[in-house]
Amino acid sequence: MLMTASVVYFKPTHIFDWGTYVGKSARIFYEIVRFYKLKSEIHSIDLPDDILRVENPGKNRGRMVRGKKNVFLHQGDGVQKSLEILNNKNVDARPLFFVDGDHSFRVVSSELSVIKKSFPNAPILVHDTFYQLPVAGYNTGPYSAVKELISDGYINISTQMGLPGMTLLYKLTD
Repeated sequence: MLMTASVVYFKPTHIFDWGTYVGKSARIFYEIVRFYKLKSEIHSIDLPDDILRVENPGKNRGRMVRGKKNVFLHQGDGVQKSLEILNNKNVDARPLFFVDGDHSFRVVSSELSVIKKSFPNAPILVHDTFYQLPVAGYNTGPYSAVKELISDGYINISTQMGLPGMTLLYKLTD
């Protein structure tokens, strides 16, 4: 519901997600854009084939959105590839970023920092933000990284009804 509300309210021209394995979040964005007849490109970015990690989808990359209209699959660093794509567009882009937060505080904080610096008014959805104690041993970084941005003047709306949690971060514009 938060993903739908964010897309419908902000009407982004470009939606960027990364680290979502087989394209689940890209598929959700695709269905939202299609249902509400919005003009948005969806760019799903995942690890290059030569990076050997459990999370590397290999042949399953983007399986859920492959061949869908206005959905583009890329390989590389998510935030850097997003900026590269936006910098090559000759339009006034209104991006929305979806950060799959199941990474360390350092990684999520770094990604949010780059987005904030490059597109300070862009809305950001961060996945895996449900607060967990460090003893849980996983997904504790995204919550802390989001708290850091909130203290920097971002407004947040969070789902806190169980794992994995999601947070929308945005700034009010004039």
